[in-house]
Amino acid sequence: MSVIYIVLTVSVIVGIAFFIVFLLAVKSGQYDDSYTPSVRMLFEDELVKEQHSKESIHTKTD
Repeated sequence: MSVIYIVLTVSVIVGIAFFIVFLLAVKSGQYDDSYTPSVRMLFEDELVKEQHSKESIHTKTD
């Protein structure tokens, strides 16, 4: 029975350690997306065309 307490304590400590490492990685900017902004300009025309087509649909019904 005492082994369960030891295993539970160790697992909680390991879980807290991983959580702290995750928070440090997020704060340091490791998960920042540096690729998408450089490629976004290639797909911007498609978004503009979709918006214009939606606006034309709305103006036809008005």
